[in-house]
Amino acid sequence: MSDRSGHFGVNGVKPSGMVNGEVKQPFLIGVAGGTASGKSTVCKRIMEQLGQADMDHTQRQVVCISQDSFYRELTAAEKAKAERGVYNFDHPDAFNEDLMLKTLQDILAGKKVEIPSYDYRSNSLRPERLITIYPVDVVMFEGILTFYFPEIRDLFHMKLFVDTDSDTRLARRVPRDVNEWGRDLDQVLNYYLNYVKPAFEEFCSPTKKFADVIIPRGADNTVAIELIVEHIREFLNNRSSGRSQDFNLSSAAAKPKKPDNISPLQRLH
Repeated sequence: MSDRSGHFGVNGVKPSGMVNGEVKQPFLIGVAGGTASGKSTVCKRIMEQLGQADMDHTQRQVVCISQDSFYRELTAAEKAKAERGVYNFDHPDAFNEDLMLKTLQDILAGKKVEIPSYDYRSNSLRPERLITIYPVDVVMFEGILTFYFPEIRDLFHMKLFVDTDSDTRLARRVPRDVNEWGRDLDQVLNYYLNYVKPAFEEFCSPTKKFADVIIPRGADNTVAIELIVEHIREFLNNRSSGRSQDFNLSSAAAKPKKPDNISPLQRLH
């Protein structure tokens, strides 16, 4: 997997989520979907269309955080299993739910937070590489189990599910794991069949029903991304002008350009 550090605020970033000197609650967007479905790419496309991707960190209004930064530290026994490819990183127990919840609550309270980077080659957190997230206007939080934990799910103002077929996801994951993470091909395929696929069916796929918007084909669905960007841009414009904030998707979902390409769903929480 490519380095996602470009999505984050870094040390020295000035708070942008302020109006008239007062820290305002950010617009929190959850982005879920199966492994290699294109979640991080969708977030990248959103940031690009908002003009945030190449913006100086001191001016950035939108950041993206990966759920991977909240993997638990493995015990010695778990590390040994991970090295053999028999530890299930797609299971809810692999994540630090309490830290994830507290971090998102602090972000919503306008507090500065620090999260570690994750090293995919060593399957471990890098606490010496802390990423500082300062108050901003919009925060996207992406991961395979973003909507699995109820308390965390209820924090999001908008919930997106990137829906990509399993063959495409496998075709993306195999070269990524082999070329970028240095994994053995047989181990990658066995791990996918024995852990990734069953975990997706049991834990990830059922959370699709909680999504406000389902994005078929991921980043290739430009209509869906444009609709989401339109809603975020409207939120940012309202905030900058001091108008009241609307966290709901209904205003944007009421006039989709191509209903067949994007599926606005009723909130279920």
